Amino acid sequence: MTTLSERISQSAFDGSRLRVILLLDLHDGAQKQFLEAYEHMRNQVASVPGHINDQLCQSIENPSQWLITSEWESAPPFLAWVNSEEHVETVQPLHSCVRDTRSLRFSVLRETGAPFTESFAPSKGGLQAAPRVGDGVVRHALTFTVKPGTEEKVAKILAGYTSPSARVDDDTRLRRTSLFMHGNRVVRAIEVQGDLMAALRHVARQPEVRAVEDAINPYLEQDRDLDDPNSARLFFTRAALPAVHHVSGDGVDTDEVNRHALFYQAKEGCGMALARMLAKQDEAAADSPGNPIAGSTVFQRDDIVVRLVDVVGPLDGHPAMALGVAGDRKAACLAKLLADGEEGVPTTDAEISRFLARSDMQLITDRSAPPES
Repeated sequence: MTTLSERISQSAFDGSRLRVILLLDLHDGAQKQFLEAYEHMRNQVASVPGHINDQLCQSIENPSQWLITSEWESAPPFLAWVNSEEHVETVQPLHSCVRDTRSLRFSVLRETGAPFTESFAPSKGGLQAAPRVGDGVVRHALTFTVKPGTEEKVAKILAGYTSPSARVDDDTRLRRTSLFMHGNRVVRAIEVQGDLMAALRHVARQPEVRAVEDAINPYLEQDRDLDDPNSARLFFTRAALPAVHHVSGDGVDTDEVNRHALFYQAKEGCGMALARMLAKQDEAAADSPGNPIAGSTVFQRDDIVVRLVDVVGPLDGHPAMALGVAGDRKAACLAKLLADGEEGVPTTDAEISRFLARSDMQLITDRSAPPES
């Protein structure tokens, strides 16, 4: 039987400590302003639950290059912080100082030396139990809302654009973009081989993509000006819907697979718990005989959870597994975490199928890049 560590290519829920690395390239002459902004930010971050420590480092070779590292008890508290409105406001003063940034997040797998082993109590998080086997793909999503009544217009615009070039550079390539709507909410899921930020910058520069973004601007609930770097950065920061868990099955013919996105609106403050529950369900189902889920990715931000599933056959062929509630009382557990969920807890297969149909997002477009020659 394939072990869990061999299946999961991404997870924020293994309980291990998290090391976050932020690489920065500053504008010339911006060091003083940057240090003042960092001091303010450092004091804010120090009070965030789950934060252990951080360091600010400057390159000994290029004084414009800086590095901020931070350590967290686990990934969930960091993700809750980095995707919060408080974080958006805290880091805003840094933007005018920085020419370019890159953020990297790592679970701590091994460490050397007595100071490490002696200084961390169990409550401060453990080590990643085993290496995870990935497929070289980075998964990310964006979500935003449009003005009620404009959904059909927006769907038509989003379905009709010309795909940009898949090749970003020698190391990065766009693999797949899947776009869904649920009411007036749009979710765009992206799969990238290589550097996610390089791919996002590449896509933003493509004229066909910019034309689509300009076309939907009048219909967005949150105003933005893509010609203003601060406005664009703020919009896409708030739109980020990070992947917190991914698991893939083995030996499934992709021609048999259908892609769906399921939308789960959590109760206030329950988004992370809901994402964790769905991730645990997908882990448990990975080795189950007859499991129809070839692959599952859970995305979460605040109280919005989206589960992207590649299903063998129709979505309602195995409704409980497709919804992530296979097993005793799992549907009731899910309902307790959903906004207004307890008003109609699904128990029978028919009720779960209806619940599943309400969660199933409308597919607008699903585009895979052609194989490289």
